[in-house]
Amino acid sequence: MPTIYDNREHILSKGINEALVSSKRADFCIGYFNLRGWKEIADSIESLSGDTILEGNGTNQIEQKRYCRLLIGMQKAPLETLLEHYLLDDDFQMDNGIAAKLKKQIAEDFKNQLTIGSPTSADEASLKKLNRQMKAGKVTVKLHLRYQLHAKLYLVYPASPPHLKTEGYVGSSNLTFAGLVKQGELNVDVLEQDAAAKLAAWFDERWNDRFCFDITKELIEIIDSSWAKEALIPPYYIYLKIAYHLSREARAGISEFKLPKIFQRDLLDFQQKAVLVAAHHLNKRGGVIIGDVVGLGKTIIAIALAKLFEEDFSLETLILCPKNLTEMWQNYVDKYRLIGKVISQSMVQKELPQLRRYRVVIIDESHNLRNDQGVHYRAIKAYLESNESKVILITATPYNKSYLDLSNQLRLFIADDKDLGISPEQYINKLGGQPHFNSLHTDTFIRSIKAFEKSDYSDDWREIMRLYLVRRTRSFIKNYYAETDKTNGRKFLLFSDGTHSYFPDRLPKKVEYEFDTHDPTDIYAHLYSDEVVMNINSLNLPRYGLQKYLDEKTIGNL
Repeated sequence: MPTIYDNREHILSKGINEALVSSKRADFCIGYFNLRGWKEIADSIESLSGDTILEGNGTNQIEQKRYCRLLIGMQKAPLETLLEHYLLDDDFQMDNGIAAKLKKQIAEDFKNQLTIGSPTSADEASLKKLNRQMKAGKVTVKLHLRYQLHAKLYLVYPASPPHLKTEGYVGSSNLTFAGLVKQGELNVDVLEQDAAAKLAAWFDERWNDRFCFDITKELIEIIDSSWAKEALIPPYYIYLKIAYHLSREARAGISEFKLPKIFQRDLLDFQQKAVLVAAHHLNKRGGVIIGDVVGLGKTIIAIALAKLFEEDFSLETLILCPKNLTEMWQNYVDKYRLIGKVISQSMVQKELPQLRRYRVVIIDESHNLRNDQGVHYRAIKAYLESNESKVILITATPYNKSYLDLSNQLRLFIADDKDLGISPEQYINKLGGQPHFNSLHTDTFIRSIKAFEKSDYSDDWREIMRLYLVRRTRSFIKNYYAETDKTNGRKFLLFSDGTHSYFPDRLPKKVEYEFDTHDPTDIYAHLYSDEVVMNINSLNLPRYGLQKYLDEKTIGNL
């Protein structure tokens, strides 16, 4: 009587492993193979003694030492299978071009498997074992491409026939953890030798098919380039990987947008890069802060950004600035023929309620809007919300006294319940995890701007500002964008007209002066008198934060 392996009363992986203990080789044919699922049988495969068999067809047959042959069918999503049923006619035939394309695609699918979920020590160990077994020739993997193959067959050949028999298992289980152990399946063992021989012949026919391709080498390369590789990764490679991911926003902006020609001429290279990165933020998130330090051209960067959105998306621009800067902004608008309007921030209460819709709004000196209770703040925020405007904030000092200075500026265009995609991890860890955060802040979505307002950790605020802020310092520009004058070694920026703008060299100068300790009229001498030195040495100065400590002690004693 056959045994039913349904992963309830009888576990399939246990039956296969028990059969492998006394076997010389095995053949598996499955529709879907999960690389991490190999850990269920990896140790048993290691114990196979191997057997010499004939490979190939007719006169091309050669002897090969085989241990485990793994044949993978073309497992596809149901929707893809359904589409093919209607799109392909009955006369469709596989050819070498289609086969090569499918082989490449499925190899990529295996690579993507290793990017899903968090890697565990057990996963790593089983993948390394699979890799070693493939390199040693103990496991050979082929891809069946002649037609879509959903078969699930496990054949185990005895080491000492005829006392031991070939065992087969057929049913519904793929070579995955779920199929071999976890989920409900229906499989039976095949112990009758004539049936087992027919299954073995069926396997050999498909294994030797012209459109059955060996992908062992590809799988080895996939594992060797993954987190499960045997060789240790040098720290420099880890640094490059971190740099690659941290720069993905900048790379996306640079490749996604193109500057209007006039700004390709008028802007320096570092300013052009700022526009492109800011354009990515503005387009993706609806707002950006241009926070370069004083003197790096934030105004013209903002104008170029607005002009880019005018040309690419036909959006007009409203500029809100301090009264003393309205003329400067108007000159920029006129010079670059920007379709826009300039309004003094002191007039926003009067003019914004009746103003038509502008889809891009530049707010200069946005640090003046740190207080969300101010009348100007409320008037601007109401206009931005009602018109769904994209917002460009300009400030050299986005942060002054507290992190609320940042959040209030961001909340001009970020709704309180908007999903930012990130959460204040440092603060959450301090509380003991997400459940503690949710119980303490029942009215706050964990990935919202309001959640970040609960945090006093600078790392949390760096994460959110990474999404919205473009900020460079002079030293950064000097190190990464400046050229070096070969005649004097000084750093400079090259303007479009050929002129050089040199970075100033700060050279401390020594100032010497004389004083006479015996001259009662020499005021400098008195600073070094014994009495002054003694008084300074006897002072007891409090450390920074002492007052906060005293306040906490006082509150605790109330």
